[in-house]
Amino acid sequence: MSTQLPDDQQLLQLGQAVFDIEARTIESIKGRLDTNFAQACRYLLACKGRIVVVGLGKSGHIARKIASTFASTGSPSFFVHAAEANHGDAGMITQHDVLVAISNSGETTELMNMLPLIKRMNLPLICLSGSPDSALARAATVYLDVNVTEEACPLGLAPTSSTTATLVMGDALAITLLQARGFTADDFALFHPGGQLGRRLLLKVSDVMRTGKAIPKVTPEAKLHDVLIEMTQKSLGFTTVVDELDHLCGVYTDGDVRRSLNHGVDVYQTVVREMMTPNPKTIAANKLAAEALHLMEVYKITGLCVTNENKQIEGVVHIHDLLTVGLA
Repeated sequence: MSTQLPDDQQLLQLGQAVFDIEARTIESIKGRLDTNFAQACRYLLACKGRIVVVGLGKSGHIARKIASTFASTGSPSFFVHAAEANHGDAGMITQHDVLVAISNSGETTELMNMLPLIKRMNLPLICLSGSPDSALARAATVYLDVNVTEEACPLGLAPTSSTTATLVMGDALAITLLQARGFTADDFALFHPGGQLGRRLLLKVSDVMRTGKAIPKVTPEAKLHDVLIEMTQKSLGFTTVVDELDHLCGVYTDGDVRRSLNHGVDVYQTVVREMMTPNPKTIAANKLAAEALHLMEVYKITGLCVTNENKQIEGVVHIHDLLTVGLA
């Protein structure tokens, strides 16, 4: 091994060379999509059980990721380690499943040992391999060619371009199935309830808004002195201004307070109707909380009034409420 380290420019060139090689690899694989890809998709769409993705070594890592992508995009799937399948884990496979086998060489012994079981159960076998003449490719129901002309590794030893090609092929299958099934963002969120994406797609304004006595609320004829007390007690930086039927007339905000004081108004005599902001931004309770956040960001405000179709106040939502649930 050389003891002389390359300089920054040489390091950048080495890294860029990897990007170039793998980009060419992806472009090459794209040009090979044919009726085999469509046939593989049809087997996967028709699957009544689960998509079982098997692999070993680096191919096993890619197989695990592909299985995860299938599962999170509406195609029930799980990964089986090829070696473990030879020692009992094959019992997880049912006659309603479809097998996706990943092996760059197409000659992986542990995968070959599974072939009698696959044939006996008459399972569709989709093979992703870099060798169309391999034993696994010949045994497959559908073969998808992920052969690469060069690895990004200059020694040609570490799987790099080949694993990238296989991963992209797996992504292409998963996303094609997603769109063919009409899988939606809401469906995706159901499979990711604990993450930020799930929160963004599942949380409604009604889930986070403040209601009842937590709503800062005054009438149009309330004196500014009393309005300031209401704002202080509710600690949201604004209050709603509503009529006797709870119709929203406007809001009075911290900014309105500063403008009122700058104008030298008498807070004991002036009514809020004279100083409020009319026609404030509102949102419906059934809208996504993420939409409320978007409105706050666009209009540079920290709160929204939640109203019904009759413009009656139902609640308020503050930026702190969205922060609390991890949305902002």
